[in-house]
Amino acid sequence: MRSPTVRRALDRDLAGAGEVSVEAFVGDGHTRPDSPYAALLRDAARRSREAELLVAVDGGGAVLGCVTFAPGGTAWADVAHPDEGEIRMLAVGAAARGRGVGRALVRASIARSRELGLAGMAFSTRPAMTAAHRIYDALGFVRSPARDWSAAPGTDLWVYTTRF
Repeated sequence: MRSPTVRRALDRDLAGAGEVSVEAFVGDGHTRPDSPYAALLRDAARRSREAELLVAVDGGGAVLGCVTFAPGGTAWADVAHPDEGEIRMLAVGAAARGRGVGRALVRASIARSRELGLAGMAFSTRPAMTAAHRIYDALGFVRSPARDWSAAPGTDLWVYTTRF
């Protein structure tokens, strides 16, 4: 099996990226289908315009997964300091799981942070997102409980960080 290609999203990728995002977050029970966050997940075009949307695609161009990348201090960065990159909405479609797609997207985000001359990364994750935690741990990220926060009542978020 070939590794996925990770690149900036093209217009033709946006619908697939939105669907994969909703599938991952709603399908795995992390987000209610009628929530405003589900609408934001589906709106890949907005994420592509206002931040950087990276997609993992197969040899035929089908979107397997995506992640929103934002430098700290920009509108899409929730927890990253100005010298850090942040990932948001890391999503891998159910059919593509276990194929290294999530890891490839996080690695591409690390590379993008380094390309921008940032000193590290910080991002939020839900405590129940254990598959993602395994990727973060394997790639050298560490839990930073002092930076944990709550996006809304009942939506506790853990923060992971790394320095380069």
